[in-house]
Amino acid sequence: MKNTIPQTLKITKASESKIGQVDFENLDFGKIFTDHMFVCDYANGKWQTPEIIPYGPLTMDPSARVFHYGQAVFEGMKAYKDDQGDTFLFRPDENFKRINKSAERLAIPEFPEDYFFEGLHTLLKLDNDWIKSGFGNSLYIRPFVIATQASVSASEADEYKFMIICSPAQSYYSGDVSVLVAEKFSRSASGGFGYAKAAGNYAGQFYPTNLAKKEGYQQIIWTDSNAHEYMEEAGTMNVFFRVNDTLLTAPTSDRILDGITRKSLIDIAKKEGINIDVRPVKVSEIIAASKNGSLKEIFGAGTAAVISPIKSFGYKGAHYELEKQENSYASHFKKALMDIQYNKAEDSFGWRQKV
Repeated sequence: MKNTIPQTLKITKASESKIGQVDFENLDFGKIFTDHMFVCDYANGKWQTPEIIPYGPLTMDPSARVFHYGQAVFEGMKAYKDDQGDTFLFRPDENFKRINKSAERLAIPEFPEDYFFEGLHTLLKLDNDWIKSGFGNSLYIRPFVIATQASVSASEADEYKFMIICSPAQSYYSGDVSVLVAEKFSRSASGGFGYAKAAGNYAGQFYPTNLAKKEGYQQIIWTDSNAHEYMEEAGTMNVFFRVNDTLLTAPTSDRILDGITRKSLIDIAKKEGINIDVRPVKVSEIIAASKNGSLKEIFGAGTAAVISPIKSFGYKGAHYELEKQENSYASHFKKALMDIQYNKAEDSFGWRQKV
């Protein structure tokens, strides 16, 4: 990564900050945004001059192809501030690689690395006061790209807009959740784009999740689209199962997102000598493990919540409760990961990047 701002990066500062109007003790996740945003348009076969401008609404043609054919991909990442006031990113290179991998699958042009990182770092420096110290506080960062060409012709667009917006966040904890194992609906299918962070992947989850909520569950554990025989993801997160003292998680594929939290937990487990088995996980084996008492934990892993413990699950009309573990893997991994993110522990993996 280059360490100098591209000479073409234009910066227009906000005339005044909104930060004084924000109650940082009572934040709704993803509803408050910082003073500035990064914008770069693609036209005439190339990415144009990148800009940082005051945060505000966009003006778009009603025929912009994102509205009609769903060419939209995004990322989710965070910035953290330690007790000394230094700001860090966590594995941002992985987010950059993944947004371009997602873009490629939706026929969106690759975004330049120097524009991404210098734009991101400059944006974070401009809005540094929005990043609060304290374990659990962070700045949620949402890079995304949408098709903006005005045309309802059913083909990939020739014009796009790449943006980065930022939202202050508090410690995310909604309590242990109950999940319903999917019997009919699937998050994605083989040969599709389930591995991409495409907007449509998430829109398709809302309806079956709402059905699950009517049955008293907060989320769904998605199963494979062929026979609904294998566990794949939990809600919008990768999912882990602890059977006795072994962690199980599904391998990534064209159906399963290559989660950055997921791969980080796998690396931590390997370093600490915790047995981890990355393989297809059958619904039947988890049911059997629950019945014989060897199923100790289930938890989701993702950027927003880091770790989301699952206290119970339903399948084919039956309900299965998990006994709370005194020294859970979920709490151990969450602390280990957050200690690295907040500069409270040595980063032997080289994941932490100072802004």
